[in-house]
Amino acid sequence: MAAIRILGIDPGLRLTGWGVIEASGPRLSWVAHGVIAPDPSAELADRLALLAEGIREVIIAHEPDASAVEETFVNINPRSTLLLGQARGVALATLAAARLRVAEFAARKVKQSVVGTGAADKTQVAFMVRRLLPKAGEVSADAADALAVAICCAHHRPAPAVRLNA
Repeated sequence: MAAIRILGIDPGLRLTGWGVIEASGPRLSWVAHGVIAPDPSAELADRLALLAEGIREVIIAHEPDASAVEETFVNINPRSTLLLGQARGVALATLAAARLRVAEFAARKVKQSVVGTGAADKTQVAFMVRRLLPKAGEVSADAADALAVAICCAHHRPAPAVRLNA
């Protein structure tokens, strides 16, 4: 079975985590991870442009076959939710412009895929990411969330078609 390279994105306006894994059947392996951190004092449009540029650089460097983005968590603060939505929109558009298939997953589904419960906290997610991808080493919370999104995508990708002889 051919390996598929998956880029996971945990969008944020201050910090956008990214993680790349390879999935070959049920086996997952770490490729790379990091955080895109636009200057917080920059204008909103410039921060969004820097986010798009950072995602494009990750795509060029790691050549993923597929991608996944965490859905926006609706916050009590509408302004925060709107800003997060703008960062998420930039991520979706940048991935789609690179002709990548983009899957979207709710935070609860990502946590359930990695930890086993949708109510897991960031510490539990990071712990399980380190267990599932030991070569990743120490991972920041944002990069761990992005790797978790990629793992969730690997777990929920369509199974290859099986031909039956008639």
